[in-house]
This record gives sequence, structure tokens and C-alpha cells, in this order.
Amino acid sequence: MKNEQIVEAMKKGLVIATGCTEPVAIAYAGAVANSYVEGTIEQIKLIASANIIKNAFVVGIPGTDLTGLKYAVAIGCMCTEPEKKLAVLEGLTESQIEMAHQLVEEDKVELDKSDLPYKLYIEVTVKTKADVVTVTIIGSHTNVTKIVKNGKTKYNGGCGSSLEEKEEAEYSFDLKDVYEYCLHVDIKELGLIKTAIELNSKISEEGLEEQYGLEVGRMIQANMHKKILADDMTNYAMMITAAASDARMAGLSLPVMSNSGSGNQGIAATMPVVAVWKKLESKDEAQLLRACALSNLATIYIKQKFGILSALCGAVVAASGAACGITYLLGGTFEQIENSIHNTLGNVAGMVCDGAKSSCALKISTCTNAAMQASLLALSDLRIKSNEGIVEQLSEKTIDNFATLGNEGSENIDKLILDMIIHKK
Repeated sequence: MKNEQIVEAMKKGLVIATGCTEPVAIAYAGAVANSYVEGTIEQIKLIASANIIKNAFVVGIPGTDLTGLKYAVAIGCMCTEPEKKLAVLEGLTESQIEMAHQLVEEDKVELDKSDLPYKLYIEVTVKTKADVVTVTIIGSHTNVTKIVKNGKTKYNGGCGSSLEEKEEAEYSFDLKDVYEYCLHVDIKELGLIKTAIELNSKISEEGLEEQYGLEVGRMIQANMHKKILADDMTNYAMMITAAASDARMAGLSLPVMSNSGSGNQGIAATMPVVAVWKKLESKDEAQLLRACALSNLATIYIKQKFGILSALCGAVVAASGAACGITYLLGGTFEQIENSIHNTLGNVAGMVCDGAKSSCALKISTCTNAAMQASLLALSDLRIKSNEGIVEQLSEKTIDNFATLGNEGSENIDKLILDMIIHKK
């Protein structure tokens, strides 16, 4: 039963996405709304929660050189394949981009902030001469909860279900169950993990080849070549992980395997483990798959407690997962894997999320470094003591404390950060 839940969690948590998930989720809502209307679009209204606005404010929209929520929803309304979900922007044409640009320039796209108590809330209303359609997404990036056309409800799934009418799962497994699953699962069942490695490695390579965003990965690479930085396991992990985020946050139209609704989390949970495996010069691909499965599943497990969006940075969650995978690859025991979580969360738990943007790659490189340090300390049987800070004796309790910070401590921080982002001088 627990293994079945773990498999279900992996299928639900690992989703292929093109572009930053917040603007893509907005575009997806627009695409769904567009599929229900007839005629030329006259007006679009987007209402979004503070977290959505924060994370879609300046990040690049895949396949374009545009940024911002108004462009994201307008482009989404030009898309004709909402069934692609988080890959809805794949294959954008110049004509679609131009039509979306025209809608924004003609002031036909309106943006407002939601006052509802949801951290993830997107409501898109599309108006033509013939129809008015409103699509609502709540709770997760593709969770369409309601569709209303011309005043009549076409779909009403409630906050806990999606168009597929799947209830939000409550998992009863713990970290030890995840570890045992990864240790013994048939490698043939880890196809999603293999795809995650392939997709996230490809965008990482692209991020090192060309100039994207803050160029964190390329900066590390250049300084390795200059002998300013050592070409060691930690710097290599920071380099290839940051490079993937550099490219993604710049809006590169390459898909990634996201984790728990975030492409950056998928990158940060996968690429550090890949880096360690490569530096070990291991030929055992099965070990890589098991380690990446452990990393991604630990990330999913922690993220379920932490929540989909927060005032704290999701890279910290993924770094905790990566520390687990790295510790496993380096021969660690389950106790040492648990200690790597204590060490990661006791180090970088306070990193705030001030929106999705190019500098996310810098935070990811920092968290990758933290994951490596946490793992190496754990492998030497060193851990942050349970009387220090948010860390407790049991890893589950440390995770719970971190989740409490992310959930109960977020509201005021989010308001302050959003105000700072919007009202810059």
C-alpha cells in the first residue's frame, strides 16, 4: 500500500513543464478559457494571488522575449491545446505572440490581486461578443476547479479536485518508506526519473553553452578554467545545476521535469545528484536512478508538508532532497541521510522567495552548495544538534518545523516582498 502511494506521489509530483510554472499556469488558465469561447477576444481579466503575482512578475515567458502576467495570460489565450497543461506554450508561433502583444498594447488585458485566502489562485475571464468564460485554478498549477460560461457552470470540481476529478491525496508513508522503496524498486519502474535526468541535463548543457540570465553556471565554469575555482564535486554540482536554472528562468523553450509544481525544484533535486555521480565516474546507472529517485521523492515528501507556494524559497526543499540523494550515492546510511536533512534545513531554511527571476539560479547554486556540505558533514557523522534552532532530534520534526515557518510565517513576509517588487522607484 505504501509503495503504491509512493508511486502515485512520484507520478503526481514529477511533471514535464516548459518555462517557469507560475506564468505557464496563468497561460494554461487562459488556454482553457479560450477553448470555451467563440469569436475574437475583446477583453481578458486576470485575478491572481500574491504568490502568483510575485513569481510571474519579471520571469521570462518561454518562446518569447516578453515578461509579466498580462503577456502570460494573453499568450495563453492564443494557445489552442490546453491539454498540454504545463507544456501549453510549446510550439508558440510568431502570429500568436503578436496577437497577444496587441491585446496588451491595446489595454485589453486587466490584472488584479485576489483577496481570497489561497496562496495559489488564478482566475481568468475571457470575453468575446458571443461569450464570457471564467476559469479558476486553485491549490496547484493545473488544478482547474471551476469553469463558468455565460453565467452557467460548465465544470465545478471544488478546491480539492481537478478536471480529472482526482482528490488530493493524503499520503501515509514517511522518509524511511521512501528510502526502502528507492533501495529495492525495480529500475524499470523509474522511467520518470530517467526522463528527469535527461531533460534537466539537456537544459543544463544549453545553459553552459549560451548566455542566459545571470549566467551563474557559466561564471563558475569560466572561473574553473581560470583556476580561480577548483573543478571539484561541489563546484561542478553548483555549475551544472545553476546553468539549468539560468536557461529556464530566461524563458528558454526547453522542457524540464518539474517537482511539486516547480521546474527549479526539479532541477535542484536532480542535477546535484547527477553531478556527484559523474564526478565519481560511476558506471552504475542503476545507482544514479535510485539516488535521483530518493532525492526527488524526498523533495515531494517535504514539499507536501511545506505547501505549494511560500515566502520561503523552494530551492531549500529541493536541496534537502538532493542532500539525501548525494548521501546515498556516497555510501551513506539512512541515519546519515536523515542527518543531511537536519544539516540542510538548519543552514538555509530562512532563505526567502522574492519572486521567480534570473537570480533564482544564484539561490539554487547556494542551496546546492548547502546540500553538499550537509551531506559531507552527515557522512562524517556530524549533524546540527537537536537543541539548536529549528532542528530537532527526528528528521520528521525538523521538517515539520520548517513547514510551519513556510506556512504560518509566510503571510506578512509575502505582503512585504510583493509591495517591494511592485513599488520600486
